[in-house]
Amino acid sequence: MKIRAVTVGAPVSAPLDVRLIGRAAGIATSVAEALAGAGYEVQTVRLATPPLERVLGEGDAAKRCVQVAVELDSLSQEAGFGYVTLGALDTFANDSKMLLEAVPEVIASTQTVFCAASVGSRRQGINLGGARACGELVARVGAQTEDGFGNLRFAALANCSPHIPFFPAAYHDGGDRLTVGIALEAADVAVEAFEGAGTLQEAQERLCRRLAGATAEVELRVRQAIGVRRDVEVTGVDLSLAPFPADDRSIAHAFERLGLPAFGAHGTLFTASFLTGCLQQVWESTSGQARGEKRFGFSGLMLPVLEDSVLAARAAEGRFGVDSLLLYSAVCGLGLDTVPLPGDTSPEELGAIILDMAALAVRLDKPLTARLFPVPGKRAGDPVSWDFAFFAPSRVLPVRGMGLGGVLAATAAYNPAL
Repeated sequence: MKIRAVTVGAPVSAPLDVRLIGRAAGIATSVAEALAGAGYEVQTVRLATPPLERVLGEGDAAKRCVQVAVELDSLSQEAGFGYVTLGALDTFANDSKMLLEAVPEVIASTQTVFCAASVGSRRQGINLGGARACGELVARVGAQTEDGFGNLRFAALANCSPHIPFFPAAYHDGGDRLTVGIALEAADVAVEAFEGAGTLQEAQERLCRRLAGATAEVELRVRQAIGVRRDVEVTGVDLSLAPFPADDRSIAHAFERLGLPAFGAHGTLFTASFLTGCLQQVWESTSGQARGEKRFGFSGLMLPVLEDSVLAARAAEGRFGVDSLLLYSAVCGLGLDTVPLPGDTSPEELGAIILDMAALAVRLDKPLTARLFPVPGKRAGDPVSWDFAFFAPSRVLPVRGMGLGGVLAATAAYNPAL
């Protein structure tokens, strides 16, 4: 198990406070050093800001958006952060459309800045117009960046709370204190736990025991590094079993070790539900559950197509598609992540896919995201690869080539009776 990220949240706002960013970097470094001293490889330290509209404040925010992003990119890199996220903008806000239109330029003008937009929640309902606008944004970024790679740094979110430590979903709640959350890369824990297991109960017990022990130690080390500081809150360790593109660190490989003939075969939904139940059991055994807290972050099963070597291979074999991933999201977590799509997928269809994700998140009261990768010049079935350590080669998944019309295309928002 590795540490994918030490994510520090800070109440960043324009004009940017260099001292605040430096203080956040100092906390991130202290935590990373403590974890490294305990034998954990820490891949990145990251900075999360409040939602974009809060960062920019009053006035003509859209015009200042790119300028602030460029400055934040530079300052955060100088401070030692590997990545920074401009917290998820609220598509229900009055100036959200103008801010969304600025995001492609933010991505093009920066190296480490991630962006996101929230299109739904249990409280607000679902923003159909926001989903359409995100579809347009994804299409633009895909067309304007090499091999569509710019969409690594944008996701549409639904029902995502503050302080998720995984990017692009991470954002700070705007409070005065700094926060520290830990994102794991822990798919290998499941792979090892399921090796040689004779029953599902044995597999569950082994996974829960190993994951509970590892996460408890990580949280202890983090809290020891923070000490008694009242200006810093440790928000928690996200239990999600994030993968890496190597078979021994693949969550799909863990599925197949349980007897699934191939990820995407019938039985995948059951296995996803089983693994999610294991994570729930780990959470219920922690002090967080005893305090009556909700699960921290996603703390669910992640199925990022391009970040998992076996998932990427099964996608290339045609074992599953976008609909399958949405179905699995109903019983696990995260939603649609790093999904390669045809380069000519229309903005309307991209928006409809995002809308389906939001419907699941709001109806089922769970955090989900959509990070979609339309690849310029590629059609369904074409091979794709990127010179990026966290991506495995795969093939483009098919879409239906149809967008929404009529009332669905004209409706701005819908708040279902929940």
